[in-house]
Amino acid sequence: MKQQTKDKNKKLKPAKKITRPVLAYLDNAAATSLDKRVLKAMTPYFSDIPANPSSLHAPGQAANAALKRARKSIAEHLNGHEDEVIFCSGGTESDNLAVLGTISAAAKFIKTNHGADAVPHVITTAIEHHAVLEPLLHLQKTGVIELSLIHSDKEGLIAADDVISAVKKTTVLISVMYANNEIGTLQPIADIGRGILKYRKQNNSAYPYFHSDACQAAGYLDLNVEKLHVDLLTLNGGKIYGPKGTGLLFVRRGTKIGAQILGGGQEKGLRSGTENVPGIVGLAKALEIAQQERIKESTRLTVLRDRLIKGLLKIPKSRLNGHPIIRLPNNVNISFMDIEGEAAMLYLDAKGIACSTGSACASTSLDPSHVILALGMSYEAAHGSLRFSLGRQTTREQVDRVIKYLPGIVERLRLISPVSLDMSHFTNNQ
Repeated sequence: MKQQTKDKNKKLKPAKKITRPVLAYLDNAAATSLDKRVLKAMTPYFSDIPANPSSLHAPGQAANAALKRARKSIAEHLNGHEDEVIFCSGGTESDNLAVLGTISAAAKFIKTNHGADAVPHVITTAIEHHAVLEPLLHLQKTGVIELSLIHSDKEGLIAADDVISAVKKTTVLISVMYANNEIGTLQPIADIGRGILKYRKQNNSAYPYFHSDACQAAGYLDLNVEKLHVDLLTLNGGKIYGPKGTGLLFVRRGTKIGAQILGGGQEKGLRSGTENVPGIVGLAKALEIAQQERIKESTRLTVLRDRLIKGLLKIPKSRLNGHPIIRLPNNVNISFMDIEGEAAMLYLDAKGIACSTGSACASTSLDPSHVILALGMSYEAAHGSLRFSLGRQTTREQVDRVIKYLPGIVERLRLISPVSLDMSHFTNNQ
C-alpha cells in the first residue's frame, strides 16, 4: 500500500520539447491568420449575442442588427447596395452560386428565344480556379451548356478582345478571375467589363453577365464594382485575415440568378440557412481593414516580393511564372527544372518555411498545376513549381531565409533526380 501511494505521488517528467525553426509562413494565398482586430469584433456574437438573426425577440434582433451593419459596411467598400451582398460559406460556394445560379436562371430564356435545342453558352479562362472550372466542365460534359475556354499568353494575361470576340447570342455568363491564385497575374477586368457593356447596348440584351473571382485580389486591389463593371463578384474571408468558412457573392440588382441552397429563404432566398453572425461580422471587419491598409501593405510587400524573385532566379534553370509586373504584390511562383516541387516544399518545411506547390484546393491531386500547363509550360516544369505568398507577418529576414536555403535544397534534389533537362524543356512546344 505504501509503494502504491509513493508511485501515485511521483511526478512525471515533462515530455521533451521538440524545437523547430521560427516559422516563416509564406502560404497566405491558401489561408491567412485571423487578425486580432477581427477576432475582437467577432467575440460578442459567439456567446453574448448567440441568437438566430431571424428570431423576433430582442437577442435575435440584436444579431439581426449586427448582420445589417456588416452588410452595409461591405456594400460601402464595394460601392454597391446592401441588398446586393449575399453571404455564403466561402469562395467555392460563392463561385458555384454565381456560375450554377446564373446558368439555371438563363436556361429557359435561351430555349424560348433561340430554340428548344439551344443551350446557354459560357465563357471562362483556362487558368480559372477549380471552383469555377469544375462546375462548368461538368455542365459541358453533361450537355447543359456550351463552354468556351480563353487561353492566356505565356505570362498568364488574358486579352479583353479575345473574351469579347468569343461572345455569341446565346452567351449568358463570362467568368474571369481578378487575380490568379497560383501565379498572381492580374487580369484586365475593367476592360472586359466595358466590352461586355458595349455588346449589351449594341445588341439590346441583358446578357452576358460578368462574374469575377476576387478572392486573392481583395487585400490589394480596388473592389469598386462600378469601376470593374462586374455583375457578380466573389470574396472569401479566409484570404483576407478574416474567419475561414465565410464569403460573399455580390449580385448586381437586376441580375437573374437561381438559388442553389433551398430552405428558410435567407439571403434573398439565394442561400438558405441560418446566417453565421460571428463569421459575417468578422468578414466585414476583415474587408474593412484590408481595403484601408491595401495601398500601404501592397507597397511593402512589392519590395519583399521582388527581392525574393531576384534571389531565387539566381538558381540555375529557374523561371518566374506569371507576369513580372502585372501581378499581386505578395505572389512569387517559380519553376525549377529537374526537381519535384513537393519534395522541395517538404525540405523547406523542415527549415521552418511554409509554402505550396500551387492551389491548396487541389493539394490532394498529384497532377501538375493546370494553370502552369496553360501557360505553355512542360509537365516537368509544372511539377517543379513552388508558390510563395507573402503576408502581413512576412519580414525581410524570412524572405532572406528562403533565398539562403532553397538553392541548396534544389541542388540536393537535382543530385538524386533521374532527369537532367535543358532550358528548352521549360515549354511544351519545343
